[in-house]
Formats: sequence, C-alpha cells, structure tokens
Amino acid sequence: MKKLLAYLKTASFRKTALFAIGSVIAVVLIAFFSLSFYTNHGSGVAVPQVTGMNITQAINKLEQEGFNFYVDTIYVGDEAPGTIMQQDPDAGTLVKAGRIIYLTMVTMQAPPVALPEIEQKPYIEAVAILSNAGLKVGDTTYRSDIAPNIVLEVKLGGQTIRPGTKIPKGSRLDLVLGDGKGAGELPIPEVVNLDLDEAKVAIKGGGFTLGAITYQGSITDSTNLKVISQFPAPTDSVSTTSIGTRINLTVTQGTPDGN
Repeated sequence: MKKLLAYLKTASFRKTALFAIGSVIAVVLIAFFSLSFYTNHGSGVAVPQVTGMNITQAINKLEQEGFNFYVDTIYVGDEAPGTIMQQDPDAGTLVKAGRIIYLTMVTMQAPPVALPEIEQKPYIEAVAILSNAGLKVGDTTYRSDIAPNIVLEVKLGGQTIRPGTKIPKGSRLDLVLGDGKGAGELPIPEVVNLDLDEAKVAIKGGGFTLGAITYQGSITDSTNLKVISQFPAPTDSVSTTSIGTRINLTVTQGTPDGN
C-alpha cells in the first residue's frame, strides 16, 4: 500500500494520467468535428416560401429549386381551392437538396357530410351543431308553432332535406323556425255548404266557439238548415285565427233531400 501511494506521488504517474486525459479529449473532439463534416452541419438549401401560393405556382417553385413534394388536401370553406395552407419543413429551413416538402392544399371539391339532426332543437343549439359539422346557416323564416325559435324544417336550395342527407361541406342551409304563436292560432274551419249540425261539430272540434246564427229566408224545418256563409272565413291571406274565436253563421232552409 505504501509503495502504491508513493508511486501516485511520482512525476511518472502524473505524466501518464495527463496523457490519458488528453487522449480522451482528443478522441471526443475528432468524433464531433468528423460528424459535423459528414452531415454538412449548418449548411444546406433553404426551403422556399410556398404557403399562400396556388398549387401550380408552388410546384413550379419547388421543382425549380430541386425539391420533391407530396400534396395532402384539406377543406377550408373560406379559402380558394388549390391554395397551399401549410408546408413542412417551414420556409427558410436548411435541408439537403432533393428533400421532400410536404404541402397541405385546400381541396378543389367540398367533401360530403350528413345533415345532423337539428329539428325540434333551439336555434342557438342548431347553429352550433351545424357549425361543428362544417355547415352554415342562411336565411331564417318563421311558421306558426307553439315553440318559439325551434327548428321545424331545414331547406337547401328551396328544397326540404331530412337528417342524414349527404350535402357538400360548407353548404348554407335555410331554417324554418317556430314563431311561438302556434298555441293561440288554429286553422279556420270551412263550414259553408255544411248542415248546421255538421258545422257546429266542426267549429267546436276545431277549438272555436259558435257565434251568432243569422237565418235567411223562410225557415219551415229547423232540423234541416244549411250554412251559406260564415265569419271569419278562411281565405288565401288569412287561414288561421285565435283559439276560441266566435264564428258567426248565416243559414237558410235546406232542400227536402238534404242537399
């Protein structure tokens, strides 16, 4: 043990240790610089900027500068078809000549999507559902219904479409909503030319009230009366009225055969 300690204190040992440490450092430096030289570290060809270009312009630029390319597509409703939205590697990145540049282009044709189920849903919820499906809301119209702002019907190009129908992504859909007045409005029954008893049933069954009855002409048989006019009456401009509205009738004597 004393001999080992004595050896460690000698000049010969110190020289040997320093030589060994220097050798290790030299090997590491040689390896580092050799690897950098082999891989052309810090050198290469800068990737050109093609994002925002049309696909034809982008391809021409990449080919002119010696790059290969791969094109993937994505649908973006508000961007012109054929526009390059993304590139990988980014512009300015130093790469080897001939490197493949991955491009993401706005597709030329919108992919089809299924119309989601939005009928009987509130307008705000329906808008969110359509947006998540890549669809847009166009015009809104209202129709008599008990529920306000509930989707009653979905139209595309004036035609009613049903849930599950395949339509182009980005389509603008028109919605028919309830006006919330349906609870107070009902279709006016047409009772002209009906027997009085039949007219009474139609009026009460329709949710209305029998109003005044005006008799026209000579009445000889009260069991055989025919309605010749009513107020209010359904017309092209007015076909509904409030529940419980009194409907007034004008009646006359029916013919012996009941016609």
